[in-house]
Amino acid sequence: MSSSSFRNGGASSSTSSYNSKSSNGIASKVVDRQLSSSVNSNLKSPSTSSSNSSVKAKPSLRRSSTGSIGGSAVTASAKNDSGVRGRVRVAVRLRPRNAEEAVSDADLPDCVELQPELKRLKLRRNNWDTDTYEFDEVLTEFASQKRVYEAVAKPVVESVLEGYNGTVMAYGQTGTGKTYTLGLLGEEDTAARGIMVRAMEDILSEIVPETDSVSVSYLQLYMETIQDLLDPANDNISINEDPKTGDVSLPGATLVEIRDQKSFMELLQLGEAHRFAANTKLNTESSRSHAILMVHIKRSIKGKDSIHSSENGNVSHIAKSLKPPIIRKGKLVVVDLAGSERIDKSGSEGHTLEEAKSINLSLSALGKCINALAENSTHVPVRDSKLTRLLRDSFGGTARTSLVITIGPSPRHRGETASTIMFGQRAMKVENMLKIKEEFDYKSLSRRLDIQLDKLIAENERQQKAFQDEIARIASEAEKHIAEAERNYDDALEKERLKFQKDYMNLTQKVEEQFSNQRKRANGKAELEPVDDNDDKISKQSAMLSAEINELKKLLQNETHLRKTAEEEISSLRNQLAQWKRLEATKNSEILRLRKMLEDESNGKKKYEKEIAVLQSQLFQLSFEADETSRRLDKGGNAKLSSDLGSLSPQVNHQVLKESGDGEKASMAKLFEQVGLQKILSLLEAEDADVRIHAVKVVANLAAEEANQEKIVEAGGLTSLLTILRNSDEENIQRVAAGALANLAMNETNQELIVSQGGISLLSMTAANAEDPQTLRMVAGAIANLCGNDKLRTKLRGEGGIKALLGMVRCGHPDVLAQVARGIANFAKCESRAFSQGSMTGRSLLIEDGALPWIVQNANNEASPIKRHIELALCHLAQHEMNAKDMIGGGAVWELVRISRDSSRDDIRNLAYKTLTSSPIFQAELKRLRIDYA
Repeated sequence: MSSSSFRNGGASSSTSSYNSKSSNGIASKVVDRQLSSSVNSNLKSPSTSSSNSSVKAKPSLRRSSTGSIGGSAVTASAKNDSGVRGRVRVAVRLRPRNAEEAVSDADLPDCVELQPELKRLKLRRNNWDTDTYEFDEVLTEFASQKRVYEAVAKPVVESVLEGYNGTVMAYGQTGTGKTYTLGLLGEEDTAARGIMVRAMEDILSEIVPETDSVSVSYLQLYMETIQDLLDPANDNISINEDPKTGDVSLPGATLVEIRDQKSFMELLQLGEAHRFAANTKLNTESSRSHAILMVHIKRSIKGKDSIHSSENGNVSHIAKSLKPPIIRKGKLVVVDLAGSERIDKSGSEGHTLEEAKSINLSLSALGKCINALAENSTHVPVRDSKLTRLLRDSFGGTARTSLVITIGPSPRHRGETASTIMFGQRAMKVENMLKIKEEFDYKSLSRRLDIQLDKLIAENERQQKAFQDEIARIASEAEKHIAEAERNYDDALEKERLKFQKDYMNLTQKVEEQFSNQRKRANGKAELEPVDDNDDKISKQSAMLSAEINELKKLLQNETHLRKTAEEEISSLRNQLAQWKRLEATKNSEILRLRKMLEDESNGKKKYEKEIAVLQSQLFQLSFEADETSRRLDKGGNAKLSSDLGSLSPQVNHQVLKESGDGEKASMAKLFEQVGLQKILSLLEAEDADVRIHAVKVVANLAAEEANQEKIVEAGGLTSLLTILRNSDEENIQRVAAGALANLAMNETNQELIVSQGGISLLSMTAANAEDPQTLRMVAGAIANLCGNDKLRTKLRGEGGIKALLGMVRCGHPDVLAQVARGIANFAKCESRAFSQGSMTGRSLLIEDGALPWIVQNANNEASPIKRHIELALCHLAQHEMNAKDMIGGGAVWELVRISRDSSRDDIRNLAYKTLTSSPIFQAELKRLRIDYA
């Protein structure tokens, strides 16, 4: 392995980003868990031995006595918020001699001797004596990048995937291969890939894209300023520390969601292109800043079944569906520290000298913190440097930390090598308390319950409709059968009646005729025949008539029987109809029962929504401090606020009066916690002006914390602030209200709410009427934040936002002008993106509103913030050909040429150069002006 391979590598590329939001509806719950036995086995108790001299001692590792191994079971220690002890693991890596050392030190032996099989390192004090040190891993100059990753970083990456925080850091002298070990991309040779690339490969291979997410931030700490390597304009990021958990976060940093390895490589290339480096005597590409890669991982896991089985072995389906999914969060921090160096050896001078001083001061602060932790000191000077604040969780915190120290073999740098070794030895004495973080995803549970409820309602409606259709069909068929039977019966009865009536009439007539004939014959023969014979004949005839009458009666009885049979059939059909009606009543009762079940489901949903709200309110953090200078409450205002709040809470009133008597201001955080957000917002409408001012100040301080912004908006705080800005004539209240709106406008969701409620018009009106520079600065800051939203570009300009910004330059105050310049730069950047995406054509709205003359005039402003933003705005305006003619006529070409040569920012200078060389219109103008530009 040649020393030339120990270098930085990368190329610029573009990447998309989005702001990190805090998930709504998730109640955080930190659950401590035990690491697996394989993790504990990697933590080796260090010991020392001697060779011809004194031996450096190391402490033995204290192991946790708990026996739970990995898994998802919650240990008993979770109740008292304890964790698993984990010592900082330290590996040492030796760089081979470079070309210069091979020549200059050819006759001198190496100052170090490695014994990797014993995990020992010997450092020569002179030709006779050596000091022996032991480390967790000793890596020779022949160790491959894969071997280094598996020994140093892979256990940390595995822990992060299980839900722990982890840190991998490189420390050593300039030119010993820290960036090579961590950040080498390996584009030409995949075997040369560094820890960053290999760690992301392992992470992406383990996650499930449908349920898990990976997000990355890439930053640099340069001259005690945290800068975003993915967005160079974001060059002053603040550090937030959770007062309860101690977690460190960077809310202003760009957070990019990673889906594949290719996008991550492009992100690293972009970040490396923006990182500061310089040529020194010790390294041709010496990093002048500390690079920090933060990887945030969210993994969804299947929660344990906490529902006990019933006696018959069945588990309630509804109870199972109400069990929320569990999300594990892990954070991997990879830190490539800038190299320590001695000024006389590196030959630094000028600005490079100032960079070296800043690097050495931050590394010195880190060393002091590690010394204090190693010695169990009561005070650890964490706040001496932003580097130590960023690494607060890595040393003495809750993260699992691996440190690789890089050294060189040259005897000329024995002092630096010894210092690096002692840093690693002290770091091995630091123990962290490893904790796992899990969250219950109540939002996902609520969404799943909504889907189940919709399915139940749809299924019930479908069954109800089918049942009603079936009832209607059966009733229709029954009515048809009954009508048909009645009609057939009436027809048959009428036919039989007519038939028998006719037969009866015919038979009666026939009998009467026969009887009349027989009677006539009888009267004629009466004189000839004896009386007895005549009587016999009459008797026979009467018998015949009786037989016929009996026959007619039988026929009539048959017809009567048939009619009864038909009536019985009709009765049977009516009984069937009654049965169908009873069945319909039964189905209706079933429908009522199902509706009752739906109501119970709805009530259960509301109950869990209330529980979710309670959990959210319990997790709401009320941590802010009032500004000790400009925001200090005067005694009179303090007493006035105390009297107004007295009716709200006697305990708060007593506390405020007590602190006022002592001459100290009341703690706004404690006041907010005891009074409550709703009561503080109600004071915004108080009649007393002093009370309104103090209430607006409290809300403004709350809005400065991102964790409080959503609560303020939900409670109606945004609407109240806009109402105050619309109705109040007092400039003090307008200034503080505008400041609160500026804080809320840092959130993209809040930006859309502000615009939808007429916030731009109100801010523009306030800017037109205000004279105080501080009020104008707050208003300009709020509008500048809104200018960075692509979706609001047209509406912002239509409601006078750009005109308002340009109108505020009348003040001339540098702070106001800086905010105006920032707003114009944000708007120009949005337009540049819109032009490149094809969603905007025509001239820039800034140019149409007359902003170009002021931009050109202030492009070389003495104030650095104004100048930087104006230069960036000019470069973005020049990206579109439609603006070129106006910019040439307005004299912007000369400023672009100056920016491309003299700008203090490399990214702005390169952007201006690229614009001038790629635009035919600008090239033609430069040629006309006889400016030799290449």
